[in-house]
Amino acid sequence: MQPIFENLSDLPMLLLLVFSMVFCIAASARNHPATFVLKCSEKNDLYKMLLANDIAIKRVDTAEEAIESAAEKTAVLILADDYPNDPIQINKELFQAAIAKKLRLYLEFPAKLPGLAVSEPRHTEWERGVVVSDFFGAALPPMRIVMVHDCSFVPVTVERAELVLARVAGFDTAVYGLDATESHPLLFEHPNFPFLIATSKLSQFISGRYAPADAWDNIWQKILNWLQPGVALPDLRWQPGVRPSREKGAELPADAEVDAITRGVGWYFNAKLLLHPSTKKIYEQALSNWADATGPMPDSQSPGGDGSLGVLEGFSSNIKSDGSQKLRWWLRYDCNGEVTGSIALASQFLQNKQVARVAGNLGDFIYFKSLMSQGNRMNPMHPAFGLISWNHSRLNDDKSDFRGVYYGDDNARGLLGTLAAAAMLKIDRWDERMLQCLIANFRTTGPLGFRWNRIDEEPLEKHGWRFFFENASTSYAPHYQAFLWACFLKAYSLTGYDLFLERTKIAIRMTMEAYPDEWHWTNGIQQERARMLLPLAWLVYVEDKPEHRNWLKFMVEELLAYQHQTGAIREALGKAGKGSYGAPKSNAAYGTDEAPLLQVNGDPVCDLLYTTNFAFIGLHEAAAATKEPYYRQAEDRLAEFLCRIQVRSESRPELDGAWFRAMDFERWEYWASNADAGWGAWSTETGWTQGWITMVLALRQMNLSLWELTSDSDMGRHFQKTRQLMLP
Repeated sequence: MQPIFENLSDLPMLLLLVFSMVFCIAASARNHPATFVLKCSEKNDLYKMLLANDIAIKRVDTAEEAIESAAEKTAVLILADDYPNDPIQINKELFQAAIAKKLRLYLEFPAKLPGLAVSEPRHTEWERGVVVSDFFGAALPPMRIVMVHDCSFVPVTVERAELVLARVAGFDTAVYGLDATESHPLLFEHPNFPFLIATSKLSQFISGRYAPADAWDNIWQKILNWLQPGVALPDLRWQPGVRPSREKGAELPADAEVDAITRGVGWYFNAKLLLHPSTKKIYEQALSNWADATGPMPDSQSPGGDGSLGVLEGFSSNIKSDGSQKLRWWLRYDCNGEVTGSIALASQFLQNKQVARVAGNLGDFIYFKSLMSQGNRMNPMHPAFGLISWNHSRLNDDKSDFRGVYYGDDNARGLLGTLAAAAMLKIDRWDERMLQCLIANFRTTGPLGFRWNRIDEEPLEKHGWRFFFENASTSYAPHYQAFLWACFLKAYSLTGYDLFLERTKIAIRMTMEAYPDEWHWTNGIQQERARMLLPLAWLVYVEDKPEHRNWLKFMVEELLAYQHQTGAIREALGKAGKGSYGAPKSNAAYGTDEAPLLQVNGDPVCDLLYTTNFAFIGLHEAAAATKEPYYRQAEDRLAEFLCRIQVRSESRPELDGAWFRAMDFERWEYWASNADAGWGAWSTETGWTQGWITMVLALRQMNLSLWELTSDSDMGRHFQKTRQLMLP
């Protein structure tokens, strides 16, 4: 065969010809006449996204106008403006007109369909979208999971669907298939007509925060391709309304940590999380009438509190159809204490006296005003004296007593937050109350240094505090124990009372020797490792011995074996049979209890509620205690990761500056199994997460450790009197 171009001199002509062909094809696609007619509001996400991608479209206000104005064999999308209240009503004649014009029709949330029975709308609770066909290609194979938050849908019975709604367990994939779980079509082709039907509203995928974003890219690309087969469309570009502050690997500006602190502490105020007298009635209603005190957030115009009534817990994980989230209206000791520390450190770093006053008010609320510290906890003759209950609410309907639930871990973190605040604000009015809390927790800790994970008022009254002080129980669960050990080490350094150190060293040694086989993990083994870092680092401060440094180095290495190149710390499940809350073992179990974010080890997710936040303070204190670069480098990687993934949102300003519990560090999106019944992937926590991240960032900027900051406390001056009262 004679070659078309016999020598290299012909190559430019070939390149020009190829370029011209490509340009013509691209221009043809770009200049293609309007093939999509949309019936929708100008605010519709899909409409705005298609406009932004320069796809030729026409928007009209009614279904009749859409079908009448569409050219034959083109595409019409009838979108549900009145979702979730009213399904779209289309009469028989309009369907016939669409069929006569051979239109390809996408219809969502319909009230009626030709030849199919459509039932009254229903609402999902734990159901998620599941791919059940090859409609979306290799990118979304069958059993892939997608999220349509707060989904209202119309039940329809069809033989085949592309997407269904079902309660399924899994991270990205429905690991148990659709076995033993009810499913309903979410997206399907009409069996008799060229109609693609969505039983819910899919076109609010941005404002409704549908996830993961890469899946919705694919879903809409395939829907548009189905509507106009053969028409070349560009890759769709759009930005989630709630997203990480910076791209993966993006270079950070010099002031990135300052910005993260400012926005992180500002979130408490912007989201109206500080209770105000005008919202106190909502709080009382939440405790009385709302399941788990979870309900609507205050109006954006509501005034913000000044700390004197406390700070709320944070946002629940479940996302509403408009992209908002409900608030958890609990006033908890741990959250209030940690936020006190967070705001106090930020106020000094930012030189803001008004913010400092809020921190002081929060501490006063905890120790002098709240129900958490009143009642039996103020009675020196009662075994609960000195303890702080986990939340600010009454126990009995007759209001004769206050709720008495005592987690040592909650008390420890609340103490550490207020200790930091008192030191930073240079105030001593909480000292005696904090010392009482320390000793109250210590006298309910046994001779081996372990405390029951939770002690309620009833067994405490029945047995008295000496029963716990003399009970040689063990609990190899750092989630519940480790921060108490850190508090006892700090108490020893401030008082010189040997028993604080002796019992803590016994417990730490036994726990290290029991690792990993006897460790009991809560939502994963990584959070247990992360919790151990703080007491191990502070033990080096107290007794700088090779053995103690080796314990610290070993545990950090175990944790960092899972640190990703982005700085994220991957979650992992622990030994089978040793976990409190493992991954769901069936579809039916999904959403019924607390749960980890992953389904199996290897899922690319980090946990900012239980692991990353505590690893951050642990690594910071380890670096300060040992002066070894290894710890500082790991801490720096984690700090950069946290600055990148902090929430950025213009559409949901109440979330801007927060950190969610879950981060898929490979997808670079807030995504995970949302199986946890209360604190799922999109939950925020004013204390646990936000409090510790902002505190550590502030400590880094001030070149301080938490140990050093709190070492000047004069709390020990109350020790002899308090010990005689509480440990006679």
